Amino acid sequence: MFALIAPATTSAITAEVARTCDAAAAKAFPPKQVGNPAAGSSKGSAKERRDYFNKCVANNGKVDDAPADAPKDSKAKN
Repeated sequence: MFALIAPATTSAITAEVARTCDAAAAKAFPPKQVGNPAAGSSKGSAKERRDYFNKCVANNGKVDDAPADAPKDSKAKN
């Protein structure tokens, strides 16, 4: 009568990965005013910073630091 659904298993992130990703997000989205987190970021939104952090965590602390407007491949278009 009742369907049993197995809960989705997720692994907890390690403190090292969290620290690495937090530092990378802080570097990618620097604050407008140093020491005042309420001032916001000088570039990007809070959602973009969260997405960046989550992408970093999903990649186990490795992030792609290439600018968003840069092409993915290194071939020059003529």
